[in-house]
Amino acid sequence: MTTPKLKAGILGATGTVGQRFVLLLSNHPQFVIHSLGASPRSAGKQYELAAKWKMSTPIPEPTKFLVLKECKPQFFLECDVIFSGLDSDVAGEIEIEFLKADLAVFSNAKNYRQDPTVPIIVPTVNPLHFNLIPYQRNLHSLKKGFLVTNANCSTTGLVVALKPLLDAFGPIESVIVTTMQAISGAGYPGVASLDIFDNVIPFISGEEEKMEWETLKILGNLNEESTAFNLLPETKVSASCNRVPVIDGHTECVSIKFKNRPPPSPEQAMNALTNYVSLPQHIGCYSAPEKIIIVNNNNDRPQPRLDRDNGNGYSVTVGRVRPCKVLDLRFALLVHNTVLGAAGSGILNAEIALAQRFIKDGSPKVLL
Repeated sequence: MTTPKLKAGILGATGTVGQRFVLLLSNHPQFVIHSLGASPRSAGKQYELAAKWKMSTPIPEPTKFLVLKECKPQFFLECDVIFSGLDSDVAGEIEIEFLKADLAVFSNAKNYRQDPTVPIIVPTVNPLHFNLIPYQRNLHSLKKGFLVTNANCSTTGLVVALKPLLDAFGPIESVIVTTMQAISGAGYPGVASLDIFDNVIPFISGEEEKMEWETLKILGNLNEESTAFNLLPETKVSASCNRVPVIDGHTECVSIKFKNRPPPSPEQAMNALTNYVSLPQHIGCYSAPEKIIIVNNNNDRPQPRLDRDNGNGYSVTVGRVRPCKVLDLRFALLVHNTVLGAAGSGILNAEIALAQRFIKDGSPKVLL
């Protein structure tokens, strides 16, 4: 007997992240798009007429005829799960109203990432942080609703690469990361063409601060009662973020210093990266890639055009692993910023939550 698909709502469905949600959910075996939310200006219009579609494949046929709704909880009460691609200017007030309506919300926005009762979950890094959800529900007197966020797109790639190194070789004292971030990360219409053509912009508002703080929360742990986060101790992160004329795919150059001596060799680091596995693979999540990290030994990789779709956009590609003359180790990484770095993380988080009974079940498993 086929299990019925869960009904999914997408907030901010006409935006760049919302469109990626639509695309990734179009043939999903566990979720079906039931409701699409947009601004009051777009509400009441058919999706294909309101969305300035920017994906490289056409709008999925069943979805194009859905009528957009205002992003108000009363219009989404039939949904089992809510994916939010809302801009941070409006996400805060709207997402908390959906939480109060006892709905399960997976947010891509920054608004609640620093909330001490809201997990930032990168699905292939820290799914154990779902264990805080029972405490969050108690705080808000909820039965089935909750709110989790995914990380900033550039933070996501960084923590995926750091996690296996941290697990294998112990504390990391220092991280220096320089990003080259794709224009899709700025949304639509995004960066003006006269600013980005033939140019690199060495500033993205708020991005460096997000990377430096989010990394510590994601790679930290929960206290014994699963009621609070312990930020990663001993680690300092310095980020420099740049916008470059690439459509999709964030490239990052990373140097790290380990606490323990001697530090791992490049070969030991590559082995840890290559063999890294995480919960979504163990429990058979649909979107989980075969390899969370793909190590490419060619000296000119990774590259956005060649590597961003690895693992259907859910893998992080690492290359140029070599000694660092200032710290200990350096490498380059690439993450698809609108798949694993945005909508894809929300969907894979929902797959984990469903498998572990946080969705549609009042008795979630404790993740170990």
